[in-house]
Amino acid sequence: MSLRFDLLATDGAARRGRLTTAHGTVETPAFMPVGTAGTVKGMLPENVAATGAEVVLGNTYHLMLRPGAERVARLGGLHRFMNWPRAILTDSGGYQVMSLSELRQLTEDGVTFRSHIDGSYHHLSPERSVEIQRLLNSDVTMVLDECPRFGTPRDEVANSLKLTSRWAARSRAAFVDRPGHGLFGIVQGGVHADLRAQSAADLMDIGFDGYAVGGLAVGEDRDTMLGVLDVTVPRLPADRPRYLMGVGKPVDLVEAVARGIDMFDCVLPTRSGRTGQGFTRRGAVNLRNARHKDDPRPLEDACGCPACRQFSRAYLHHLIQAREILGAVLLTWHNLRHYQDLMGDLRAAIEAGTLETFRAEFHAARARGDIDPMG
Repeated sequence: MSLRFDLLATDGAARRGRLTTAHGTVETPAFMPVGTAGTVKGMLPENVAATGAEVVLGNTYHLMLRPGAERVARLGGLHRFMNWPRAILTDSGGYQVMSLSELRQLTEDGVTFRSHIDGSYHHLSPERSVEIQRLLNSDVTMVLDECPRFGTPRDEVANSLKLTSRWAARSRAAFVDRPGHGLFGIVQGGVHADLRAQSAADLMDIGFDGYAVGGLAVGEDRDTMLGVLDVTVPRLPADRPRYLMGVGKPVDLVEAVARGIDMFDCVLPTRSGRTGQGFTRRGAVNLRNARHKDDPRPLEDACGCPACRQFSRAYLHHLIQAREILGAVLLTWHNLRHYQDLMGDLRAAIEAGTLETFRAEFHAARARGDIDPMG
């Protein structure tokens, strides 16, 4: 195992750590902006870094279709290709096993997709997924897994789990160990505590640099998701990073950190920025609403992003209503900065041993709602 993880402090189940990769360190808890196709939508790489991000996520399925992993490798790897010199984690394509179920055929060997771009067929086995991620030069490679939909019958989830464990072993065997690079296993098992326990045990028997909790944020409510974390996270090794895949809203991040999660990714801050929603310490704000059209105040007083430092709510409202690209860019920048500031606050609270105080104040601020009306 050549991917280093240092645990620097704890507060209850919450952890403050540092992940050292071939392309720099990642302070945890960490949020990874999603750059599915080799770009965080609406943002220059240096702007993503300016928000505080130290690692981004790319997607094996999308990059293998376009521009192709071999092409990216010939051009110097994904870091050089997208001009992101910091760490990159790549998803394995496993999520698309679920999300593109109408376009794929699943067998013991792997999954065959029909491209959503041109209809061509592509086969993704555990070995090919790991190979693609090596060609991309990912710092963190994810095993290929099957992610069952929420509500899938228990017996089907159990069979899926067994397949995921077999694929995990094949992924481990195919992975080429290099300094600063690592492979994460993915715990599945739906909402069933015993299946989650079995999945975690299977993966620990194989041995990975880190452990992800997958199969959540796929339709279940928050209490169900947190309940799964309550029974799963304590079973994972304390000396390895723990990654909750595809989650989520700021409140989800705070509650998951309190349960021992170290890493997150989600499209929510970028997608919401493109649709007129900004996240603040007092909750989400819809800039499409007419109440903002005469408001000279910033979206959030304490935020240091360009949207808040240089522009008013009235202007952001105008940009969104006029469908100007700048509106999406500014709100995306703000949301990513908000998520990174939240991660920084969580790290500081864990270091100080004040996470429960921070958590209470976080929920109290959200309960108050958006900024007070103008006097």
